[in-house]
Amino acid sequence: MMGGCIASTMASIFKSLRLLADDTRVRLLLLLRQEELSVAELQEILGMGQSRISSHLAQLRTGRLVTDRRAGKNIYYTVDPAMFPPEISRVLDAGSGEISEFKADSRGLAAVRRKRADLSREYFNRMAGRFGRTYCPGRTWQGVARMLFALVPHIDIADLGAGEGHLSQLLAKRARHVIAVDNSDKMVEYGTKLARDNGISNLEYRLGDIEDPPIASGSVDLVILSQALHHATRPQRALEAAYRILRPGGQVAVLDLLSHQFEQARELYADSWLGFTEAEISGFLSDAGFNNVDAEVVARDEQNAVFQTVLATGKKN
Repeated sequence: MMGGCIASTMASIFKSLRLLADDTRVRLLLLLRQEELSVAELQEILGMGQSRISSHLAQLRTGRLVTDRRAGKNIYYTVDPAMFPPEISRVLDAGSGEISEFKADSRGLAAVRRKRADLSREYFNRMAGRFGRTYCPGRTWQGVARMLFALVPHIDIADLGAGEGHLSQLLAKRARHVIAVDNSDKMVEYGTKLARDNGISNLEYRLGDIEDPPIASGSVDLVILSQALHHATRPQRALEAAYRILRPGGQVAVLDLLSHQFEQARELYADSWLGFTEAEISGFLSDAGFNNVDAEVVARDEQNAVFQTVLATGKKN
């Protein structure tokens, strides 16, 4: 049995060595070990016709020395290190100096790489000053938010006025422990079930008021109030409560509506306050004891320009 495996391996190596009997195939392998390249790019580097290059690539692919992938109208070729026999690598390393075109091929490869970089640079040069106002595939605030959630440190977080707790669930993927507080028993019941169904064991829902959350003093590192403060009867007291439950060095982040005049919000959304000015939220935070207070408008509602969002932060020293 062992002898059969050895014979099969040797046969594969001999087959690969036969493929290296042609200088063009050696040149192709030397290039594709360094970079994934299209047939057009290989034509540019080697100065050969497409049919000749494609024929050699087909033999190398059949011999399992190269792999290919299609990207639109182009097919790109590369060497798969996992499939590439180490014996063949040693032969290529030893024989590269014998290929007279090796240095010219290296210069051609460098030129192709520069051309790729130039195309990218030219695009972004054209877009400078209007990139943020122009559609770009894959560029979404949701994607950016998910990226930032992935950077959440291993800390304890309180999400006050959490509602169903979708934000809490995203935070819980990285945080050590998340406590989601809401005054609606239905919200707490639904959020608890959602967390359980999704297998999130470090997320705990608690029924309570954001002005007096059922969380021990000095027990969390970050307090978040996302679109919750304008539902508080006494916003100042809610931020004083946030200060109480934070550990020294902890931070608070408040995301809320900027002050507006849309009176129907009281009826439609049960809002107690029609948002806050930057100065008002900064004052609440400072009076609660927070330092390094900052507040700024960060977004405008696309569906209703009346609503803008203000982000305020502070630190407990």
